[in-house]
Amino acid sequence: MTELELFFSSEGGLAKTIQGFRPREPQIEMARAIAAAIQSHRHLIAEAGTGTGKTFAYLAPAIFSGQKVIISTGTKNLQDQLFNKDLPVIRKTIKTPFQAALLKGRSNYLCSYRLENSLNSAFGFSKEDADALTKIKSWSKRTKTGDIAEMSDVAEANPVWYQATSSVDNCLGQDCPKFSDCFLFKARKEAQEAEILVVNHHLLCADWSIRDGGFGELLPKAEVIIVDEAHQLADTASNFLGISISSKQLHDLAADALIEYFKDATDMPALRAACEELEHGAKDLRLAFGIELKRGEWRDIDSNPKIAGALADVRAQLQRLAAELELASVKSKGLESCFKRAEELVQQLNVISEESGGKWIRWFETHRKTVTLSRTPLDIAAEFHSFMQLSKAVWIFTSATLSVAQRFDHFANSLGVANADNARWDSPFDYASQSLFYHPKGLPKPDNPDFTAMIIDFVVPVLQASRGRAFFLFTSHRALKEAAELLADKIPYPLLIQGSRPKGALLDQFTKTDHAVLLGTASFWEGVDVRGEALSCVIIDKLPFASPGDPVLKARMEAMRKSGRNPFFEYQLPAAVIALRQGIGRLIRDVTDRGVLMVCDPRLLKRSYGQIFLDSVPAMKRTRDIAEVQAFFAQEKPKPKDRA
Repeated sequence: MTELELFFSSEGGLAKTIQGFRPREPQIEMARAIAAAIQSHRHLIAEAGTGTGKTFAYLAPAIFSGQKVIISTGTKNLQDQLFNKDLPVIRKTIKTPFQAALLKGRSNYLCSYRLENSLNSAFGFSKEDADALTKIKSWSKRTKTGDIAEMSDVAEANPVWYQATSSVDNCLGQDCPKFSDCFLFKARKEAQEAEILVVNHHLLCADWSIRDGGFGELLPKAEVIIVDEAHQLADTASNFLGISISSKQLHDLAADALIEYFKDATDMPALRAACEELEHGAKDLRLAFGIELKRGEWRDIDSNPKIAGALADVRAQLQRLAAELELASVKSKGLESCFKRAEELVQQLNVISEESGGKWIRWFETHRKTVTLSRTPLDIAAEFHSFMQLSKAVWIFTSATLSVAQRFDHFANSLGVANADNARWDSPFDYASQSLFYHPKGLPKPDNPDFTAMIIDFVVPVLQASRGRAFFLFTSHRALKEAAELLADKIPYPLLIQGSRPKGALLDQFTKTDHAVLLGTASFWEGVDVRGEALSCVIIDKLPFASPGDPVLKARMEAMRKSGRNPFFEYQLPAAVIALRQGIGRLIRDVTDRGVLMVCDPRLLKRSYGQIFLDSVPAMKRTRDIAEVQAFFAQEKPKPKDRA
């Protein structure tokens, strides 16, 4: 037995450390394949079904290789889990010493300079914000890492963190008077020295975009780069190669400049006026787009005099503030930093506002309190291919959902990954006995205006049979809201609605509430792990095709048509298949889980492409009869509380 095989064996390190661990052949095969890819310096696309244990399958060969390895995850939560839970397990099980580090983007670290600035600010804070800043100050004296995820008393999503963290825009770098105590600098130094570095896709792509511009490197040079949740990488990379400016950024610049004005430039009233003017202008720009939350094409801005006028006003206000800050920049490093930010924002806003030719897509997105203006590349494949070559590292891409009908073309083409080996391992779970796929007869067409109301009549009997314990997943917020209203009087189970509480709190409530039904959209389709009986049913309203009105999708599809390609089969369909596989993946998370999957979209059987979806999902038993669903749940061993 090799060291790697022994590690995964029934007598190996994992078996001795993890209670109930059993060797899984797919996990061992995946670990061997990754070890071989590293040794032969070959890129690898590796799909591992739910339950394979892919985290340990890539961590073990990465550590045994003795090389410098970067591991990139899809989210900060996964990043924390990998560093704080999975790596410590491996450290207990192997003799090979290794140094690991965790690195996040700068806004995840406490900035002592900005915290002090806020505490000494001439502006007042609400009682809640003042209390939160006091707690942050107290924590700042205890923390060793400055990672705000440590701070349980103030939620990461709390806007007050803006006052105590920095961004690329407002960081003073080596000019900062607190630089010697900078938590971000310390984290980057540890990252340079570590053999195993855990980052996320945002940081990986930020590093790529900076290297591409020739300005430097955030991440150390690595010999191996492992990308977990790799199906998310293309979208993240596309965002980082483009330019985005939000009305919040403009408002934050004005607010920060105003703080610096009160500290060091009160003899310049024109600066204060310019700050206040831009603060109001940024708010007016958001209001000009109306209350609807949407993504739209740039021509919608050009054709709307109210929006176009508000944007022109903001450009002029930003230029005036930049001019005032240039005059004030000699007074302090803080004012100089604000001037550089303003100068860069002027340049970026000019680039976004101008016609950009065929390689870029210009669009906007409205959020509750801000609007984002973006310029996104039409295609990133060539650029990412160049980045891979520039890095000279072995790249390992892994996820539970990289293939479509067992082919990897869509994923490889989206990132320009050429000459890579590929392999896939099915989930070790017994879907045939653990699950049931229900697709009832008589479903309405998805374009029927009463679609949501009509499918509720099919859904209610399933929720009654499952006694709640379900995720009801939607492709739109509008459908979710309609379903929530309709279900309220039709089922006796607690309804948990996305948006009513933060995602983490909602999931925690779901697992602790008997017979709950959680209604969610995109963010609940993936990255959610609920094991056991709490989640025994997943219901999906429609096949998750991206909205045809999405400005980025429309532009990419049009470009594909012009080049003689079929955008539906090459782009829309594969993306929808992968999204559906992610949604289905919420159902069975352990060998003891049982559950029913219900898909309410008749296109599964009535359109020729429906077979591609069916060929891409686990081998479940299928039925169109509600009686079989009821029989499936009747087979469960009732708990005492259920017998009543």
